[in-house]
Amino acid sequence: MKPKILLTNDDGVTSTGLWAAYDALSEFAEVIVVAPSTQQSAVGRSISIFEPIRVNRITINGNEAYSVGGKPTDSVIIGLYALEIKPDLVVSGVNIGENLSFESVMTSGTVGAALEAANHNYPAVAFSLQVEDQADKFDDPGFYSKNFENAKDVIKTVCKKLISEGFPKGADVINVNIPSVIKGGYEITRLAEKLFETGVEKRLDPRGKPYFWINGPLYEVAEEGTDVNAVSKGNISVTPLTLDCTSYKSMEDMKNNFIL
Repeated sequence: MKPKILLTNDDGVTSTGLWAAYDALSEFAEVIVVAPSTQQSAVGRSISIFEPIRVNRITINGNEAYSVGGKPTDSVIIGLYALEIKPDLVVSGVNIGENLSFESVMTSGTVGAALEAANHNYPAVAFSLQVEDQADKFDDPGFYSKNFENAKDVIKTVCKKLISEGFPKGADVINVNIPSVIKGGYEITRLAEKLFETGVEKRLDPRGKPYFWINGPLYEVAEEGTDVNAVSKGNISVTPLTLDCTSYKSMEDMKNNFIL
């Protein structure tokens, strides 16, 4: 029997990245698409608990999908509990734009969906594709026209290996970042601390009232062994992630400071 894969993303159900992943995965697996109906980038693991979630069955390029009026995490929960999909693997992506470093992984809807799946004891992997022009992240992902062929090869290689060999001990999610131009091979990495130099740009509306844009350029230098460094060299970054955010290194100091 073919393995069963639940496929989701944060760019929305019409994203070309999502359907590139579908093409790659459907060569060897039964793939069920459950994805947000609209763009949901940078929503992290937020869940819709104050409003109802509507799900529509749609057809895109002749393929059936479930369009979820909510967040990436909502899509995973709907897929697992409302649609009763019992996948062998949950795949999130391909995200149009890299998801690297502490800050990106903590806010990424793509990684957030994978973490949500892991929270329910399903193995999950997130795929993101580096973009050379940062403006591509803000265009309609349904019209992103760059070539996904290399990304498809990576998806097939990684997912087949994870399904056949299982997850590495202690890992809940595997975060894969694919450079726009692959120059090397696979590199097992740790998260860099930062991806962006955060800035805030102040502007005035026509009535003279201030408003703000959060922005900032990408960091160009990162330590060897980090995901940011690997992708900058043209390597495919593979980072094992865990749901456990406990700072074990701090526990002894905390015990000394808080003796009851």
